[in-house]
Amino acid sequence: MDKKDLRHLNKNELVDIVCSLVEENEENLQNVPDIQQVRQIRGRIKNMERMKQIFRSVIAAIVIAAAAAVLLSTFFMPVIQVSGSSMEPALSDGDIILLMKSSSYSQSQLCCISWQNKLLLKRVIGLPGDVIDIDKEGSVYVNGTLLDEPYVTGKSLGECDINFPCVVPENKLFVMGDRRDISIDSRSSAIGCVDKDQVVGSVLFKIWSDK
Repeated sequence: MDKKDLRHLNKNELVDIVCSLVEENEENLQNVPDIQQVRQIRGRIKNMERMKQIFRSVIAAIVIAAAAAVLLSTFFMPVIQVSGSSMEPALSDGDIILLMKSSSYSQSQLCCISWQNKLLLKRVIGLPGDVIDIDKEGSVYVNGTLLDEPYVTGKSLGECDINFPCVVPENKLFVMGDRRDISIDSRSSAIGCVDKDQVVGSVLFKIWSDK
C-alpha cells in the first residue's frame, strides 16, 4: 500500500494497519535495546578504545626507555660486575658498579680497563710524564713524593718485572690494584702502562653490593 492509498483510509483503518505491523514485528521490537542500554554500550566501546590507546602508549614508552637505557649503558655509562679481589676493600667480588666515560683521569681514580678481551679494575697511579718509583717494601713514589695510599691492603712490591724509576709515556696511564700482593697491573710487563683508549670508564659508584 503506497502513501496515496493511505490518505484515503480513515482513522480506524490506519490504527488497524499499525497494530498489525506491531504484532508482526513484536519479537524484533522486544530485542531492540532502549536508549539507556545504547548509551552504556557506546560508553563501553569508548572505554575499550581509550584503554587500547593507553596500552599502546605504555608499550611505546617502555620500548623507548629500554632503547635509551641500552644506548646509555653501551656508549656513556656502562654497568659491570666486579670479578676478583684485587681491588678490595674498595671493590669486592660480585659488586655491580656504574662506569662513566671520560677523556681525562686523575691520580687515585678507580677505572676499568680493557685488556686482552678482559675487563680489569685498577687505580690510576701515574699520568703521562709522571716518574714512578716503587721500593722493595712496596711504597710508591710519584715524581719523588711518597704517595699516600690509605686504600692499599697487602702492601708489597708484588709481581714486578720492570725497572724503576720509570716514566709514564704520553697518552698512557700507570695503574695498580689495591691489593698489591696479588694484583697484576702496570708493574708487570705483561700489562705495562695502559693506553687511555683502553680505559672503558672511571668508576662512578656501586649500584649493588652483598657486603
